[in-house]
Amino acid sequence: MKKQITTKQANELFEAILSLKSAKECKAFLRDLCTLSEIEAMIERFQIAKMVKNNIPYREISEKTGSSTTTVTRVAHWLHHGMGGYELVLDRMK
Repeated sequence: MKKQITTKQANELFEAILSLKSAKECKAFLRDLCTLSEIEAMIERFQIAKMVKNNIPYREISEKTGSSTTTVTRVAHWLHHGMGGYELVLDRMK
């Protein structure tokens, strides 16, 4: 089965996330929904995206985060060529 994020079930998850009202609620929901490793991976990717947006060299990002340069490159690709989600959130958080 091809993975889809455009299904009714996916939209229900997105609506559930939108219903959260605080970082504390989001933390509780994500902790119930995801493994610690999954949450840590999302945290890592978000930190990488912030650094890429601030034009920090990939090798320096890798050293600061402990991430592989492959992960840094992958996040940078999605930051620059993805659906605009990283840009949207990073711009809103300024």
